[in-house]
Amino acid sequence: MSRPEEARELLREFPVVDGHNDLPWALREQVRYDLGARDIAGRQDAHLHTDIPRLRAGGVGAQYWSVYVRSDLPDAVPATLEQIDCVRQLIARYPADLAPALTAADMEAARGQGRIASLMGAEGGHSIADSLGTLRSLYALGVRYMTLTHNDNVAWADSATDEPGVGGLSAFGREVVREMNRLGMLVDLSHVAATTMRHALDTSAAPVIFSHSSARAVCDHPRNIPDDVLERLPANGGMAMVTFVPKFVLQAAVDWTAAADENMRAHGLHHLDTTEEGMKVHRAFEESNPRPVATVATVADHLDHMREVAGVDHLGIGGDYDGTAFTPDGLDDVSGYPRLVAELLDRGWSKTDLAKLTWQNAVRVLGAAEDVARDLQAGRAPSNATIAELDG
Repeated sequence: MSRPEEARELLREFPVVDGHNDLPWALREQVRYDLGARDIAGRQDAHLHTDIPRLRAGGVGAQYWSVYVRSDLPDAVPATLEQIDCVRQLIARYPADLAPALTAADMEAARGQGRIASLMGAEGGHSIADSLGTLRSLYALGVRYMTLTHNDNVAWADSATDEPGVGGLSAFGREVVREMNRLGMLVDLSHVAATTMRHALDTSAAPVIFSHSSARAVCDHPRNIPDDVLERLPANGGMAMVTFVPKFVLQAAVDWTAAADENMRAHGLHHLDTTEEGMKVHRAFEESNPRPVATVATVADHLDHMREVAGVDHLGIGGDYDGTAFTPDGLDDVSGYPRLVAELLDRGWSKTDLAKLTWQNAVRVLGAAEDVARDLQAGRAPSNATIAELDG
């Protein structure tokens, strides 16, 4: 049996749980949630990284759909609600392929049905507007993780790509983590500063996740995870889900991306703009400035290192498809996961290890968060603390 065939066989039994996909934001930006204009029942190669045929070809069995909104939006909460509504519309529109999932048991049930378990993650604490009641409302609507920051600080947590504000987590930030633990909402530490990572690990009673981050020792970008943090995952029980974004996995791409981002701003565009206009500017820049190309092996190098430091029980995959302008060769869209699995088989990863990477770790971590929440709810009421009370 060839390596690609072995990979596909493994994924039939233990499909990929992907920690982060920005399809809802792409649908907002491209067609203002007109799902008929981007019918993902068929291939949408010209517009998206994601559609059902390619999810199937990629062996995806569960997807955390990001309900991300930009941190500079003046009305982040209603925009987040629109993103949640988009995911719900997708699930309702494609019931033969997408299954709503809130729990680890739901994920396993979807796998048994041959459907793709569809979960949600909010990307950035700005989506709760400093309100624990809003946090609880997002959980009630189905959100099962929250990334504490996006690219900018929030008042109670520092981002990896902003100037230090509160030195990690403030007192209110720690209360946000505790309330997430009480709910059973996973604390996601992608995008946050290393100080915030360490404070969250000090505070959280439940396993944490990195929904889409790679290893800083392999590519020195602040979005990646330092080794001292990876070393703490076994004691915490959490997991780091490697991302595919070239500017986070390939050192040569870091400098190139800084120049490309500046070019976007010079054209009056947000550096994360993936609209048709934004991509036209990206492509023109790339024609004049050839882009350093990451590959499947580049991503595998991160996983090898992360396994050495954190252990295979604490790893997963978070591609960040439809949230990045560029992807590695061989991982061009959501159909590419079998190539990564084949590369890891070539490197000596066992099928037992790969089953943990693709499926078992993510299911275990969500289930463990549910167990912690059940215990905490027996002795802790919902917190109504405010940022003014705790941070002054």
